[in-house]
Amino acid sequence: MNRAVTSLSNPTVKAVRALHLRKDRDETGLFMAEGLKHVTEGVELGHAPRILMYGPDAANHPLLKRAVQATRAGGGEVIEVTADILAKVSKRDNPQAVVGVFPQAYRPLAEIDPSTAPCWVALHRVRDPGNLGTIVRTADAAGCGGVILVGECCDPYSVEAVRATMGSIFAVPLSRCSEAEFAAWRQGWPGSVVGTLLSATHSHAAAEYRKPALILMGNEQQGLTPEMASLPDLNVKIPMRGRADSLNLSVATGIMIYAATT
Repeated sequence: MNRAVTSLSNPTVKAVRALHLRKDRDETGLFMAEGLKHVTEGVELGHAPRILMYGPDAANHPLLKRAVQATRAGGGEVIEVTADILAKVSKRDNPQAVVGVFPQAYRPLAEIDPSTAPCWVALHRVRDPGNLGTIVRTADAAGCGGVILVGECCDPYSVEAVRATMGSIFAVPLSRCSEAEFAAWRQGWPGSVVGTLLSATHSHAAAEYRKPALILMGNEQQGLTPEMASLPDLNVKIPMRGRADSLNLSVATGIMIYAATT
């Protein structure tokens, strides 16, 4: 039998709710994933929840039983909670019936093997967690090897970013580094390094992407800084054919990923 909790003042419930704050995520090294499908994907990819919280609607679901077994095997805590607690934990009126708390994972640059995938993505100072999560999801869909966060980026393990990944947070390796670390590491990249720049003269569609390609994207407001724009072998632009003069960062990154992998 799993332990039942009905109080919002329960220490485990309070700890999970606190993961909405970056300070608490940084201190604990944990993050929250919502939904049985996403939790199951994490378990199937070898990530055991530290905490598994579920409501009565999910109690008899066969996928939940697998998640419970993985949590217990990893020494985690399993608790059944009320719908009200799930709503408070997720800060949603219609919460998911299952919430999992998992360890964060970052891969050092030195451990990246470029030959394992045709395309990789580097993001410089990305600010919007929805954009970041969508890019991770797109990288997963396209078979990219990983996403590298350069400089001060938003947290990929925020609740908003994790939601936007739709479970791909467990499938796409993440790395993070400073601008100086990235500049030094990029020198050993065996394929093309391609950036996007408004002043570029080459179209993204006509560029040569020698695999493995490394796509470097700037942030939502400024794009690539002059220092970062000096790092690619080639900077390209995506033509604007209508009145809009720019694209959403996640859309632009998706276009670049598929240009590099087709």
